[in-house]
Amino acid sequence: MSTVQQTLSGLRELKLGGMADAYQLQLDQPKLNASSFDERLAMLVDREMSNRDTRRIQRLLKGTGFPESAVLEDLDDRAGRGLDKALLATLAGCQWILRHQNLNILGPTGVGKTWLACALGTQACRQGISVLYYRCSQLFSDIAMALADGSVSTLKSRLVKPALLLVDDFGNGEMNLAIGHVLLDIVDRRMRCSSLLITSQYPRAQWHGLFPDPTLADAVLDRIVHQSHQLQLKGESMRKIRAQERMAGV
Repeated sequence: MSTVQQTLSGLRELKLGGMADAYQLQLDQPKLNASSFDERLAMLVDREMSNRDTRRIQRLLKGTGFPESAVLEDLDDRAGRGLDKALLATLAGCQWILRHQNLNILGPTGVGKTWLACALGTQACRQGISVLYYRCSQLFSDIAMALADGSVSTLKSRLVKPALLLVDDFGNGEMNLAIGHVLLDIVDRRMRCSSLLITSQYPRAQWHGLFPDPTLADAVLDRIVHQSHQLQLKGESMRKIRAQERMAGV
């Protein structure tokens, strides 16, 4: 085996695939021989770091459970949606997550709340922040099942661990007193070290009535609503608009 092949094989055995690919590229482009050793080594290191960043982001995205792929670059910011562009630009920096603040995205059905939440979650993953998505009805169902089979401690750990927990469509799903108390414990533990992103078609003024007990509602909402940013979306259903555009061939 030649020295080149040994080097390539060694790099791959060391799981330095990015460096191996960059080294192969240098071999295939003789003009790079004019570069200094330090310059060529820097290219190898840059490629390896880039590959690792890409794999890390892919792992984070795979673990989110997002129902759809969304990135802020594809945001439809047409007039009439009520998008606060200045706030969106701030949220895209993800400092609110690092500061353990929350975000509520509100608006009627179909205006793009889930899409925007997933896009902001993707933005967080790009910055190395762990995210977990849960539809509210599924969250309540999983809590009920965990209470029944004794695995509630494991579920709580899973829900507390990510830096950002995204609860979609809050207000849908059956919440009884037992589920509500588990939710309170999760929210309480998260508020000390992480963030919540909640979407809902219900205005925040109506959230209190979504709980089975007013005292429980006060306790949970005091932790959710305070230190929260809010995006209020409006306008026609984006699904309806896009369907019309497809029909028109736009």
